[in-house]
Amino acid sequence: MTAAPPLIAFAHVGKSFDGGRVRAVDDVSIEVAEGEFLAIVGGSGSGKTTLLRLANRLIDADSGRITVEGEDVRAVDPVQLRRRIGYVFQSGGLFSHISVAGNIGITPKLQGTPAAEIASRVDQLLDLVRLDRTLYRDRFPHELSGGQRQRVGVARALAARPRIVLMDEPFGALDPLTRDALGDDYRALHSKLGLTTVMITHDMTEAILLADRIAVMRAGRLLAQGTLTELSDSDDAYVGELLRTPRRQAERLNVLLPRDGAA
Repeated sequence: MTAAPPLIAFAHVGKSFDGGRVRAVDDVSIEVAEGEFLAIVGGSGSGKTTLLRLANRLIDADSGRITVEGEDVRAVDPVQLRRRIGYVFQSGGLFSHISVAGNIGITPKLQGTPAAEIASRVDQLLDLVRLDRTLYRDRFPHELSGGQRQRVGVARALAARPRIVLMDEPFGALDPLTRDALGDDYRALHSKLGLTTVMITHDMTEAILLADRIAVMRAGRLLAQGTLTELSDSDDAYVGELLRTPRRQAERLNVLLPRDGAA
């Protein structure tokens, strides 16, 4: 039986800045299967966000090949490509002068979807991301909490019914309780809607809890990729250090937190 082709594929991709002096992405190859949740983990300057932006041609690669849904992205109009892919920014990236409903419906509107259909889709998505439509539909971004803005950002990314969602540190600016709840809710949406998700994060614990597979980058290079078990077999020292961090934190918390029944 022939394996299904990847929905997203990076093949020996490279990207430099500052006249070639800064190698942001260096010969990276990753394949993302349909329905998969891939987390790309790395510190600042690792190249993970650059890689994500290459997938929907917010920037173009210098070398290598990127395919999305089987098409070379260089052969696709970048505007049309972006309208097929949901994108969630760290801060939500909402338009401040547009209502919640207007933000969510902006891509379908650009695609020429009838107004009545957009209104119905907005209501469906507000329900999906657990925001009361009667309370939030006509509010503006400055009237929302950080977690609410991020839920609107997720709804907007899903408005055009994309198969693929790219997420750039989507929960990093949120408080721990909101971050945990929104991460769980998005993972449930990913499964329910049959999405293919690529999420950028610097937090290995978040990657372990949410993703099917994890890719680790450092200084533009891909150090390892695979399931948690497969990463554990890596002999790279940086990968090993990242994997030990959640365990060390859990051990420290186990010592510091009171036992059940104690307060």
